[in-house]
Amino acid sequence: MTWLKEVIGTEKAIIAMCHLLPLPGDPHYDREKGMDYVVEMARKDLLALQEGGVDSVMFSNEFSLPYLTNVKTETVAAMARVIGELKHLIKVPFGVNVLWDAKKSLDLAAATGAVFVREIFTGVYSSDFGLWNTNVGETVRHQAHLGAQNVKLIFNIVPEGAQYLAEREIESIAKSTVFNNRPDALCVSGLTAGTETNSQLLQRVKEIVPNTVVLANTGVRLHNLKEQLSIADGAVVGTTFKYEGNFENHVDQARVREFMIEVKAFRESLGLRE
Repeated sequence: MTWLKEVIGTEKAIIAMCHLLPLPGDPHYDREKGMDYVVEMARKDLLALQEGGVDSVMFSNEFSLPYLTNVKTETVAAMARVIGELKHLIKVPFGVNVLWDAKKSLDLAAATGAVFVREIFTGVYSSDFGLWNTNVGETVRHQAHLGAQNVKLIFNIVPEGAQYLAEREIESIAKSTVFNNRPDALCVSGLTAGTETNSQLLQRVKEIVPNTVVLANTGVRLHNLKEQLSIADGAVVGTTFKYEGNFENHVDQARVREFMIEVKAFRESLGLRE
């Protein structure tokens, strides 16, 4: 049994993305509709995800494109407002991801009561957002400073739109990340949100770190969920749950329910109790 059972309530857990619309300071923020509209759309997506039966929710500023690696204070403040206004409606364990700033993600988790954070904690990358550096030692010390030691850290080791500056095999990255940093989980991703995670890559990571939770981070859909969950300990799902499976759309409760019915049937076939 992994910490997923204790924290989220089940193994082979599905963490559903609640993507926030552009926020104040973002290039595509809608000033006329304002923050009230951002909160209302997040509310609708949250309720659709929960009523569709997901195990957990992760709030992220997915539409703060193009992303920063040193996120502005106004972004974190806006995300905290959204989560604060929705807190009484949240019925499942939730996490946060302030793209792409590990410290700010922890700040938000500490302020809102999130139980996990997904981020790029390690590595140096050549990315669409420029040269992308990290400082995991400083980040985990910041976590301790905040008193957020109970917040689970989910390390994305294959960041979207980026590549390690030094050429390294995925096995080397996974093994050294686990040895040096003791992550609570590793995420394996496709190239962009909604792009299928390579199952062979997923398998290679799980085999090299069998005692660490490994999550499929992108592109899990009805047609591949059994294959992906046969390897991974769980999945982060966003685009699949949206109308027509389109990244830009809002959550379609019917798609969520259909997906979760299949997930729960798969878990039952494995003899997992929820």
